[in-house]
Amino acid sequence: MRLVYLGTPQEAVPPLQALHDAGHDVALVVTRPDRRRGRGGATSPSPVKAAATELGLPVSHDLDDVTTVGAELGVVVAYGRIIPPEVLEQLPMVNLHFSLLPRWRGAAPVERAILAGDDRTGVCVMRVEEGLDTGDVLSCVEVPIGPRDTAASLRATLVEVGSRLLVETLAAGLDEATPQSAEGVTYAEKIGPEDLRLDWADPAVQLDRVVRVGGAWTTFRSRRLKVLDAEPLAELDPAGVDPDAARGAAPGTLVAPTVVRCGDGFLRLTRVQPEGRAAMDAAAWANGARPAGERFGT
Repeated sequence: MRLVYLGTPQEAVPPLQALHDAGHDVALVVTRPDRRRGRGGATSPSPVKAAATELGLPVSHDLDDVTTVGAELGVVVAYGRIIPPEVLEQLPMVNLHFSLLPRWRGAAPVERAILAGDDRTGVCVMRVEEGLDTGDVLSCVEVPIGPRDTAASLRATLVEVGSRLLVETLAAGLDEATPQSAEGVTYAEKIGPEDLRLDWADPAVQLDRVVRVGGAWTTFRSRRLKVLDAEPLAELDPAGVDPDAARGAAPGTLVAPTVVRCGDGFLRLTRVQPEGRAAMDAAAWANGARPAGERFGT
């Protein structure tokens, strides 16, 4: 099939490679413009542009070009822009979306599924229409979310499953599709810095989800501290800690060098990154900072 491919980030590279390897004629790849990096003003291409160039595929930053190459279908994977209706009138498109639609339409379905504590997600191939991820679903595969899955590990699984599903769906034909249910619709808004700030009044299981999304942070001695890895504890086990005193501590208190009191339960920090420094084991950070008894977020 003669295709145009629209995508931008790294997660959109394997589906492009899969379509190319399956023998589809990718007539054009459309991606976001190159971005400036660093202070020197140099630019770097998107991951999709870099991959397309390596495959010898033509690349454009102009969405209007999709209608000029005689393609039969457009394939959209994390492109980052809404496709205008006037373009869809000229070229039908399908989208590979990383959720079980209609749950988690929008920009951050993987992160929102983890934050909500979902035990499953999936990938869907749907027809693109004017609404936000509202098109009829052509195919879908369910994927479980493990208790220690991070956004990065879950996304990698979804990309692998979705790349296969995309190729299989195009091979089977696009004649039959199922309208999305009007029930169970949720929206996955883009993740911002405040979504990743650890509110120590929350339960430890919820704070663990924020950490697993990636980019979680708090403040310590008025400086930012990133929490890169952690685990929730229902009860304390470190030697030398009075469990009753720890349970009575204010949320955010370090009741042990790497254990923080939460609104419900405790969070053990295992890897952190202090502001202006490299990532390190939480135990190494605690040996230097000696934070026991102090509070985060103050």
